[in-house]
Amino acid sequence: MQAYETLAVLHLGTVVPAFFIGTFLLFRRKGDRAHRALGQVYMLLMLITATLTLFMPARVGPTLLSHFGYIHLFSLSVFILVPSAYLAVRSGNRRLHAGNMLGLYLGGLVVAGAFAMTPGRMLYRLLIMG
Repeated sequence: MQAYETLAVLHLGTVVPAFFIGTFLLFRRKGDRAHRALGQVYMLLMLITATLTLFMPARVGPTLLSHFGYIHLFSLSVFILVPSAYLAVRSGNRRLHAGNMLGLYLGGLVVAGAFAMTPGRMLYRLLIMG
């Protein structure tokens, strides 16, 4: 298996559980011990998945330095939103925490996932083209 494909498998191995944990957390009661524990796992998975993507060169669209594409902006947003959400909740700012976490979920998982499913991308070829 080539390096890109290995990174893609590792990326899916972190982003898929992050999606399910994030979805679960989005719809359940907030603030209890389980929420905090799962939230930490979710944030860690998101940081790992964003880090993995930095090593994956963009294969669709224009690139910066022959490596980074528009999709890498979602990775950058993860590196901003996760610490911001963590610091917000630690300081008692639940509203900012909730907004950051919703933005992380929608941008980092839903929108980025939708972009990953566009023609020409690896996930599209795997899931749609078979």
